[in-house]
Amino acid sequence: MISIEDNFLFHTNDKIVIGCSTGPDSMALLDMLLKIREKYHLSLIVCHVNHNIRRESVQEEKFLKGFCELHNLVFETMTIEEYGDDNFHNEARNIRYKFFDTIVRKYEANYLMTAHHGDDLMETILMRIVRGSNLNGYSGFKMIVDMGDYQIVRPLIHYTKQELKDYDIENKVPFYVDKSNEKDTYTRNRYRKYVLPFLKSEDKDVHLKFLKFSNTLNESCRFIDKVTKSAIKRCVVNDKILVDQFVLEDEFIQKEILYSILRGFYQDDLILIGDKHIDLILNLIHSHKANSFINLPNDVLARKNYNEFEFVKDIDVITSYEIEFDQYAMLPNHHSIELVSSVDNNSNNVCHLNSKDIALPLIIRTRRIGDKIALKGLDGTRKVKDIFIDKKIPMDERDSWPIVLDSRGNVVWIPGIKKSKFDKKLSEEYDIILKYN
Repeated sequence: MISIEDNFLFHTNDKIVIGCSTGPDSMALLDMLLKIREKYHLSLIVCHVNHNIRRESVQEEKFLKGFCELHNLVFETMTIEEYGDDNFHNEARNIRYKFFDTIVRKYEANYLMTAHHGDDLMETILMRIVRGSNLNGYSGFKMIVDMGDYQIVRPLIHYTKQELKDYDIENKVPFYVDKSNEKDTYTRNRYRKYVLPFLKSEDKDVHLKFLKFSNTLNESCRFIDKVTKSAIKRCVVNDKILVDQFVLEDEFIQKEILYSILRGFYQDDLILIGDKHIDLILNLIHSHKANSFINLPNDVLARKNYNEFEFVKDIDVITSYEIEFDQYAMLPNHHSIELVSSVDNNSNNVCHLNSKDIALPLIIRTRRIGDKIALKGLDGTRKVKDIFIDKKIPMDERDSWPIVLDSRGNVVWIPGIKKSKFDKKLSEEYDIILKYN
């Protein structure tokens, strides 16, 4: 008998965002949470991503919306309009988790729960062994990942996919089956169809053996992390590796330092980084080249500049973005803008607006040729381009810097840099406070 409470401790008034695809796994998770909602007074927010690659996607989204209305659940959804990467699964995952993160912060939830199960863990471990990784990567994924102000929790990791399907049938839980999961085109599907059945024929509880393997590696990694952190203090300054100090470390620790830094870019999905990437990075660090770089997955650059080596997000690939602002927006330059009720300063990182003076909704986008801003206390306007130059904003940051406009196209704020005439003094009337973090 499956019980979601067996492996995770719930607390009264927990706020939980649930990543739900309408598949048997996520619908089982949603049903289990519904069954204990009143017991713990849980606030549940269902978060769905329409991957927009199957005809059934629209029908599934409509079904889930209706399911949420029937059960008085908050429903948040987004549709992926286009893909730019050859690896669909990796790109879809990145978009999905960025959306989940936005919704978690919007509702100030303390947990993001996904329906990853024991079969998923087996597939991930096997794929990483074949691809190559480090001990942390070989452990697959953790049941709980600390994201700082919330946790990602995978409470079904102790169960198999078949057990979850049986739960759905027994409890009359509706679900959809994604037929693309049967295609041999995707690597994960081949492991799912051909490798896992063999392992399960050897031992029906093999998924628990993989879970123990994962936990054992995680314990080892905790010790290695302590050694690695000491090494990082010796050879990393201001997020830059000092090459002359780095090469003095043991070769194993060198690799762990790289993985530790890269984890900040790829979070817990290190399947994107394999042995070939680490070997290329190490070869560049140990080479006599003074200035060179390597392109890594997801637009990350590994860049050497004489005695310094660093990883940076290649923001040059971000030509433009436009976001209709609601209450919170995570931006491609790793900053965010949020609607707050109060703030203790009036710096350029804060903007006070009166909704009577502007046209809502607000729009956050990148700069465009000809953009101008009417500055507070001055007649006329100034070009946004000139303000960037005056403030000595580096060229590689200007194209991704956010600009906030109203729906009429008036630039109301350049976050962190300049306020417009629409910004209100603390003594004036305003009903909107924006903060740039």
